[in-house]
Amino acid sequence: MILSIYLYGQPVLRKQTEELTPSPELTTFIADMYETLTQAEGCGLAAPQVGKPWRLFIVDGTELAEDYPECEGFKKTFINPEIIEKCGEQEEIEGCLSVPNEYGYTKRPERVVCRALDRNGNTFEIEGTGLLARCLCHETDHLDGVMFTD
Repeated sequence: MILSIYLYGQPVLRKQTEELTPSPELTTFIADMYETLTQAEGCGLAAPQVGKPWRLFIVDGTELAEDYPECEGFKKTFINPEIIEKCGEQEEIEGCLSVPNEYGYTKRPERVVCRALDRNGNTFEIEGTGLLARCLCHETDHLDGVMFTD
């Protein structure tokens, strides 16, 4: 099911999010998020962007692999994520599905390590560089009520 993407100015985009416990119901919601992300042609989507104040986001970089090799085959669900390591700096143009047709240069770490739960409740860590690092930071920011325009 395609979910509605909430736009800049909606209160849910500025709320602190709640931690989650993986469940079968959550799995259905995650599938809907992936369907929504594919239709919107984005690379990441956080639960607040579809109206839920939950600590959850998804990333799908498979369509970006040609231009961003670090995203090749990368499709992952992040439940209760936290950035546990950052280093370096990059400044690139960013956009957001909740702020359509607006872009701006944003400073982000060049490399990050993110720890989260997968949809089965297993803890994992992912190292991201380049676009993947930007995406992990951007989506984690959404879970803290921060927008790239800030």
